[in-house]
Amino acid sequence: MPRSFDDATPIYLQIAEEIRLQILSASLADGARLTSTTEYATRYRINPATANKAVALLVDEGLVVKHRGIGMFVADGARAALQATRRRSYTAEVLGPALATGQVLGLTDAEILQAARDYLTSARPTHLPQSTTAGSQEEI
Repeated sequence: MPRSFDDATPIYLQIAEEIRLQILSASLADGARLTSTTEYATRYRINPATANKAVALLVDEGLVVKHRGIGMFVADGARAALQATRRRSYTAEVLGPALATGQVLGLTDAEILQAARDYLTSARPTHLPQSTTAGSQEEI
């Protein structure tokens, strides 16, 4: 069954973000071979050029490298680079707005801190949430 894509974000950005999340979660480790763009196109019923554009974006970001005649692979250090980049923006883009929402809902600082403690000591998610900011580049 083909993947359902968000209509608001270009498909190539969604595919690139899906691959980034796989790298971050270590389901694609440094040196791992990526699914070919032809396989992506077939699996998701998209134009192969769209899949190529997603992978080209990741190559430009230094997260993926091409080995001519063999395929595309996760670059050495890709996970660490992604973690560093996302850590820098995490507080401003994710945690800050969540805390502000809690305050608007009338939660005290103590309640927010307790909620964070409870979350961190309870069952943790085994997957990364889908990103709401896949990037600002537009599909050509």
